[in-house]
Amino acid sequence: MNKAFVKEGNDDDAPSLVPEMPVGVRNYITPDGYRHLQQELQQLLDVARPAAMQLDAADTAMASAQEASLREIEQRIHYLQTRVESAEVVDASVHADGDRIFFGATVEYENTAGERHTATIVGLDELDPAQGRISWLSPLAQSLLGADEGDTVLLQTPAGPEELQLSLIHISEPTRPERI
Repeated sequence: MNKAFVKEGNDDDAPSLVPEMPVGVRNYITPDGYRHLQQELQQLLDVARPAAMQLDAADTAMASAQEASLREIEQRIHYLQTRVESAEVVDASVHADGDRIFFGATVEYENTAGERHTATIVGLDELDPAQGRISWLSPLAQSLLGADEGDTVLLQTPAGPEELQLSLIHISEPTRPERI
């Protein structure tokens, strides 16, 4: 796995799959992704942390497990607070009247083997490759950004360049204004 996406833990050897923000890169995020970060942070602050602090650890093993759980919760809270503070919310709906690919767009494309794929271009905190949610920093997204529906773009792969035919671009529906 790329070291940019693995953060070593402080006390244990198990790596965390938390993407690191490259130095000097903006923390773009969709409005939905931002809401998700805020909701997770609030759940940790209001529910998970208080629950972890309430546990009655009678024996040493339980106390050790409780401390480890609380430490993980505190690390996640710190991480989320940092990401929420640095987030730059980008609402793709401002581009809804065009056919150009921007951050937040969902793109359907076909590769040279005739395989059809769908990808949504999102921020690092929203990654979910299994669901087609790719980072705007990924080579695929970089090939797609700025292209128009119907264009053919070139993706540089380890096996060499591959042409992708863009067939459909969907921009998310306008979101209701809210305080972000």
